[in-house]
Amino acid sequence: MKHPRFALLCLVAVLLFTATALAHKVNIFAYIDGQTVYTESYFPDGRAVKEGRVLVYDSEDNLLLEGVTDSAGLFSFALPGIDELTIVLEAGLGHRTEFRLSTKQAGGEE
Repeated sequence: MKHPRFALLCLVAVLLFTATALAHKVNIFAYIDGQTVYTESYFPDGRAVKEGRVLVYDSEDNLLLEGVTDSAGLFSFALPGIDELTIVLEAGLGHRTEFRLSTKQAGGEE
């Protein structure tokens, strides 16, 4: 290769940008058990999202409720009578994600 320094510089740049992109990644998982929706929020390294803001919207983007994750990254709420929910997690410093949940999963009830 004629320019090994250039190739090395490109590799370092790619690694730095990848690390930056992963730094803003956050995960939320939601499921229904009985008449309660449970959420679990965590960073890619497995750390819980503590005091993350959780916003719950209906299928027409109306805010239904909001809350905060606990020290284990957990948040739960009573199942609303809505077909589909969008659960948004805001974990600060640009960390944001959402999870779509069909409430039809709740024991076949609609």
